[in-house]
Amino acid sequence: MKKLMIGNAAVAQGAYEAGVRVVASYPGTPSTEITENIVKYDEIYAEWSPNEKVAAEVAIGASIGGARAMSCMKHVGLNVMADPVFTVSYTGVNGGLVFCVADDPGMHSSQNEQDSRHYAAAAKIAMLEPSDSAECKEFIKIAFDMSEKFDTPMFLRLSTRVSHSQSLVEIGKRENDKLKDYEKNPGKYVMMPGNAIKRHVVVEERMAKLCEFAEVTDLNKVEMNSKKIGVITAGISYMYAKEALGDKVSYLKLGMIYPMPEKLILDFCSQMDEVYVIEELDPIIEHHCKSIGAKVKGKECFTLLGEYNPTMIRKAVLGEEMPPCAELEEEIPARPPIMCAGCPHRGTFYVLKKLGLVVSGDIGCYTLGALPPLASIDTTICMGASVSAALGLAKARGKEFNKKLVSVIGDSTFMHSGVTGLIDIVYNKGNNTVIILDNSITGMTGHQNNPTTGKTIRGEDTKQVDLFALCKAVGIEHVVIADPFDVDKFEKIVKEEVEREEPSVIIAQRPCALLKSVKYSGHCTIGDSCKKCKKCLKLGCPAISFDGSQVKIDITQCNGCGLCLNVCPFGAITKEA
Repeated sequence: MKKLMIGNAAVAQGAYEAGVRVVASYPGTPSTEITENIVKYDEIYAEWSPNEKVAAEVAIGASIGGARAMSCMKHVGLNVMADPVFTVSYTGVNGGLVFCVADDPGMHSSQNEQDSRHYAAAAKIAMLEPSDSAECKEFIKIAFDMSEKFDTPMFLRLSTRVSHSQSLVEIGKRENDKLKDYEKNPGKYVMMPGNAIKRHVVVEERMAKLCEFAEVTDLNKVEMNSKKIGVITAGISYMYAKEALGDKVSYLKLGMIYPMPEKLILDFCSQMDEVYVIEELDPIIEHHCKSIGAKVKGKECFTLLGEYNPTMIRKAVLGEEMPPCAELEEEIPARPPIMCAGCPHRGTFYVLKKLGLVVSGDIGCYTLGALPPLASIDTTICMGASVSAALGLAKARGKEFNKKLVSVIGDSTFMHSGVTGLIDIVYNKGNNTVIILDNSITGMTGHQNNPTTGKTIRGEDTKQVDLFALCKAVGIEHVVIADPFDVDKFEKIVKEEVEREEPSVIIAQRPCALLKSVKYSGHCTIGDSCKKCKKCLKLGCPAISFDGSQVKIDITQCNGCGLCLNVCPFGAITKEA
């Protein structure tokens, strides 16, 4: 049976068929749907971990215990889990172990365009890269087989387009799910220096075997057409190249992206008049080709930035334009991202903007608080950095600056890596104010549960982390829970807390408007008493607009949250059932 699947769902299907028993991940676009699809298989234990490092360690422990295990993350999540990943390269595995990392060329939902192929070389872990959903399913199965054959963890590298595009996948049966025996072996798994130095020898021996394997594996394949032009490529770039160039060129498609073959590449190049390396982001393949003496053209013809497309490739290689396609005559208006109608964060940023505070921001849908008209956030670096970076800001600029400074961080992000920053503030005598934006869910990646929701990945009841008690436990004496929609009271609380001579936490508590449990009703309207002060427009609500003569509320977008009622100074806004 064949089924249309996105790449992430195909990875989940392949992992199921490969006999995976344990999957631990942290949600991050474009990788999230792998683990969300894993939950459909009752035979697999799955979890959302507090962060990627914990997820990797859970998967590593499962592998040592004899189970096939997997952990999935986006590219920046690989940075978080790098510590255990580099070490498990030395220990090797018992049950097969695969890390699925999804890169985001074009930064559709990320703060950088990091190329995760660098990690494969740095950690000396083999990496496979599929180009469509069918390969996603097959390559993950091959990765588990290779993991056990070569006693190594494996990387499966995806990209946004591979993760989220759909193609046909052949559905198979689950196999090879036998739990391997566990044996005590400290020489292999206890990485103190005396053991680790011996394991490094094993790693280098393994790399030599993997290099030999790269020369003969069917993962790397040649498609011979014309000998005038050859193309070396991998992943989604292969699909773009095929669409752009068809059978006018020959292809060397690398499914095993690390380590790469040498003889195979040199033999391919020797048969071609000229060879192009087509790869998004960094010139990894290009540098390898040139280092072994292959004459290729690469980034001098293509960009280091963003995603590729068939039009770009056809023009660079053949000097031709793609055939014209139908286009809309109307100019499509730009639609910048914006917080949803009823978003609980809107009240927080409205107050912070009004008070003119410096805001140390974090990763989440609340990062949109940096955009006009709220325009509140000053910095966004990485998960958890809002808390610790604010301490650095305060230490650099002094006591008075600290009274104009707050951190904002989501509940899930706080559990991910904000807690340690808060401990740093307490331990190192900071006076910072931290606002935890508790919307009762992991919002940005699509409503995943986290340790503060009291639900597991399968929706089962579990212990719920008490943010108030946690903040108290690490030494914060002043913890306040407040509703950000009660803007007057919230403003008063923020003013009080930033003036304190000791650290404080405000838990801005209101659930995400898109949760099924949130039951706003009716809609808001603007009456004749409107003075056109435009104060409501400062909320940036997508339902409120000004047409040049009057302020309007679009009832098709308004969900009746009522925040605008709390902002209008003239009582001109009312709510209708």
